[in-house]
Amino acid sequence: MRQILKGGEPFFFPGDEVGCLLAHGFTATPQEVRELGQRLAEEGRTVLGIRLFGHATDVRDMPRARWQDWMASVEDGYHLLKDSCSKIIFLGFSTGGAICLSLAQNLPVLGAVIMSTPHDLPSDRRIQMLRPMIRPLSLIYRFNPKGPPDFYDPKARDARVQYYHYPLRSVPELDELFSNMRKVLPHLYLPVLFIHSKDDRFIPTEHMHANFNLLGSEDKSVVLVEGSNHIITCDAAREQVFSEANNFINRLSGTSK
Repeated sequence: MRQILKGGEPFFFPGDEVGCLLAHGFTATPQEVRELGQRLAEEGRTVLGIRLFGHATDVRDMPRARWQDWMASVEDGYHLLKDSCSKIIFLGFSTGGAICLSLAQNLPVLGAVIMSTPHDLPSDRRIQMLRPMIRPLSLIYRFNPKGPPDFYDPKARDARVQYYHYPLRSVPELDELFSNMRKVLPHLYLPVLFIHSKDDRFIPTEHMHANFNLLGSEDKSVVLVEGSNHIITCDAAREQVFSEANNFINRLSGTSK
């Protein structure tokens, strides 16, 4: 059994009756939402940062993960929190946001903060061309290296704990997860705050607007930050992200610290 990467461990901060469940993104670790979790804990909230199945160990663990396994990781976190919290709010980053939206249809959560979340697979021509062949191709070409980081804050780049390759076999799982999310969105009526960076070159703001427009809820809002890459929870605009998330949680829960 492979050990969890140093710095990529799940985390729990006990607090009040308002439970904040944080879900990280694809090929990343709880590290990318840990600082957000710490900030919410300083406000007195109970905070749980889960680790998605197949993440934060070794990239070779990823090909055996299915999108339902990632859903189960977040659902486990929900059930851990609900024993000590009367109110639960999802905070999902990127793929974690898609998982939270998918689960919110069947779990009684107060609302959700959805950050940098895709609507579909990236519109990379290579992905679109290979889409029907990815599963068999992944038996031969298993991993694709990531490109150079584009952080505005160099310290955030140096602190990152993640995999440095994309597992090709996981791409169809992302495809099915996003498809499931799109089916769920029109039937969701909970309050949702979408946060996205105008400078996100990986998942453009069009993805966020598509999710916003498809969401059935009337209580939905958008915050666009600037001077940050895709990883808005770690990059230069993170303080604004933390503040907006905290204000939203205070409004929903009817409490402030």
